[in-house]
Amino acid sequence: MFQNSLEYAKKQDADDALAAFRNKFHIPKDATGKELIYLCGNSLGLQPKITSEYIKEELADWANLGVEGHVEGKHPWLPYHEFLTENMAKIVGAKPSEVVVMNTLTTNLHLMMVSFYQPTKTKYKIVVESDAFPSDKYTVESQLKFHGIDPKDGLILWKPRKGEELCRFEDLEEIMKTHGNEIALLMIGSTNYYTGQSFPLKKITELGHKYNCMVGFDLAHGAGNIQPNLHETGADFAVWCTYKYLNSGPGSLGGCFVHERHANNENLNRFAGWWGHNKKTRFNMRHEFDALPGAEGWQLSNPPILSMAAIRASLDTFAEAGFENLRKKSEKLTGYLEFLLDEMKNDAINVITPRNPEERGCQLSIQVKNADKSLHTKLTEAGVISDWREPDVIRVAPAPLYNSFEDVFHFSEKLKKVLK
Repeated sequence: MFQNSLEYAKKQDADDALAAFRNKFHIPKDATGKELIYLCGNSLGLQPKITSEYIKEELADWANLGVEGHVEGKHPWLPYHEFLTENMAKIVGAKPSEVVVMNTLTTNLHLMMVSFYQPTKTKYKIVVESDAFPSDKYTVESQLKFHGIDPKDGLILWKPRKGEELCRFEDLEEIMKTHGNEIALLMIGSTNYYTGQSFPLKKITELGHKYNCMVGFDLAHGAGNIQPNLHETGADFAVWCTYKYLNSGPGSLGGCFVHERHANNENLNRFAGWWGHNKKTRFNMRHEFDALPGAEGWQLSNPPILSMAAIRASLDTFAEAGFENLRKKSEKLTGYLEFLLDEMKNDAINVITPRNPEERGCQLSIQVKNADKSLHTKLTEAGVISDWREPDVIRVAPAPLYNSFEDVFHFSEKLKKVLK
């Protein structure tokens, strides 16, 4: 049983096999040099201390080798993206051939929709959750317009029921019963950015495929947080960023999953680029496009090495910790935060994130009645780095790689004070 005391929190940290990983990260400090309580990994993950070494290594090869770094470097640049594939595949539960690190998230989403959204006159609609991350909605709407479809007709929103915050699977089932013959694509965020609700990916995929629809997921708030088991779900594609839970630095590259059943499907449309071409003839320059099998075949350009070096540093840290271990700690850490919030017995606060650990990652979204952003400002002044979302939600995400039980305890104490 959890206990509401600093001594208990310190004991949990002392017994935590992953506690030492906190020292592998740069923790932001205040003006006096005291560590801040950083609970914002759902927006930007902290920097692993080894990141600068990994990047300096590539800078040194560039300085000393010039163009020869492509083949002579310690980690040659030509196949550099391949150094990330195996560890990334483990994090999202895929086969290495189904995963590639490339571009940024929204770019990858557009590329995937070129291939997996192929509307007909009768089957052309797209389903998204009503409060999807804005970029997802903008992407889907612009793709509909590109095909000459009015988003007011082509977009179906999976909404929470009146007075509720969370989407119910049975309501998605009802949408499919009513509109399934008109729907071409289900494009769902695996873990909702606002509520923290994590959706049942396998059930959604099976439901979509039952009605002969393509199914894709945006794992921006899922990758490095939950285990989506993408291959097992049978999803057609997925995309994600790496700068949140995967700690790769602001604006860093994204990742892409394409299920192996599509690996050699020449009937799929795609926007092609030379890095997706057959490696054996890529530099012959004058060949017709010959797509690489698997997710690699969707690449456009040669990889940006400095960004990938930062991703490699983070993935090596994840591999050392073990994702299953991190997920177990995440459930316990988030459970402790939920317990402390309940202990406040304050009617003004309501956790809108699901209470079932299988239906959430490490983010809890705390709704505060009659609050505005000034409450969040007070928290920040008290030494907490969290995240405000209009109209009345504070998002906090104790990331298991670098957050502690003591972090969670001190956050709850500071929240108590600012609420008073």
